Amino acid sequence: MNDSPGWAPPGSSPSDEPDRGAQQQGEPADQPAPEQPARGATWARRQPPPGHWTVSGRGPTPPPPVRPAAAPTGGWGTGRRQPPAPRPGVIPLRPLAVSEILDGAVGIMRAHWLTVLGISLVVSIVIQGLITAATGLWFNKAHGNETHVLDERDVTVSEAMRAVGNAFGDSGVALLMGVLGTIVTTALMTVVAARAVLGRSVTIREAWAGARPYLLQLCGLLLLVPAIAMAVIAAGMTPGLLLAAAGVPSEGAALASLGGLAGAGVAAWLWIRFSLAPAALMLEKQGIIPSLRRSSKLVRGAWGRVFGVQLLAVVLVFIVGAIVEIPTSLVAMLIGGDNAMDWLSGESVSVSWTFLAVVGVGGAISSTITFPISAGVTALLYMDQRIRREALDLELARAAGMRGDHPEGHGTDQPTVGSTSGN
Repeated sequence: MNDSPGWAPPGSSPSDEPDRGAQQQGEPADQPAPEQPARGATWARRQPPPGHWTVSGRGPTPPPPVRPAAAPTGGWGTGRRQPPAPRPGVIPLRPLAVSEILDGAVGIMRAHWLTVLGISLVVSIVIQGLITAATGLWFNKAHGNETHVLDERDVTVSEAMRAVGNAFGDSGVALLMGVLGTIVTTALMTVVAARAVLGRSVTIREAWAGARPYLLQLCGLLLLVPAIAMAVIAAGMTPGLLLAAAGVPSEGAALASLGGLAGAGVAAWLWIRFSLAPAALMLEKQGIIPSLRRSSKLVRGAWGRVFGVQLLAVVLVFIVGAIVEIPTSLVAMLIGGDNAMDWLSGESVSVSWTFLAVVGVGGAISSTITFPISAGVTALLYMDQRIRREALDLELARAAGMRGDHPEGHGTDQPTVGSTSGN
């Protein structure tokens, strides 16, 4: 027997008795008998804990897999240290910090640079080529003379509306081209990001095959969200415009400005609310309206965090774009001379094709770098929200082939990244 206080050998039972052979060898027989447990204690030890019974009599039913809480790392009575979260790809499979989301978006470019830069370069060249051609053909002196109508005091409402329409038409071409480029790169980069999280390589052909069936739906989604935002802003400005049309211009203009600001705030709120819809559409294979609802559900309760991450992504994209485009713009200004300065200041819309070509090259290089960052941040933010709400990291670990080598691995199934277990 072991005389250590408070310790009993594993597997001991109440039927244990003193060793009779030891007594026969001369050991004292007046050893105290082991303490007998109460009747039924042994039976109680063999039963499953409360709440794990089954009616069929086949034994206890194991509880569903739940992500275990982090074990303490020091002090008396603590368990063993919990191993770190698995990392088969560009991010660890656990709730992510903001820096890890941004670093993961850049890590996708580093790990799959050939596929990522190949996709974004082709899309950027096509889009910037169309923008350059539209700029050179659309911006002419006729439109430039119309825009100066707004500077005149006796301008009529119809002339002002025509000038504003022409101005929006000029910038709308570039905006439309940018939206089309965003649609294509978002679709392809989301597929690449899903593979990169699992540590799997993907070619341009495979990314295109995975994204092509959903391009039209993604196009409708990315056009619907700005349309909703514009409708909200227009609704906020409508009372002031009606008041101005009724003959109270100053009060109507003030009310329209306040309504526009309020509408812009609501539009920004909706933009964040629906910002994860493209990733939900691509990875969960849902329609436009279900993707909007899915994004709204994932963002609910975390609007501020999602807004902060998206704002940081916009700032990062702006900085990277400025680093690339400022030198090329300076070169273009040196080539274009005074005419380019007048074009940049808005005093002239006539500029040489050489100037536009140099600016287009800078825009293509900038878009090649910034498109993947923006799409990668959105995809990783979507996965992070699902990890926090639906334990997507467990499914990702199984899909990556990690079974049983970390406390968060359960089972041997290999579901897809786009499963909607929490929907």
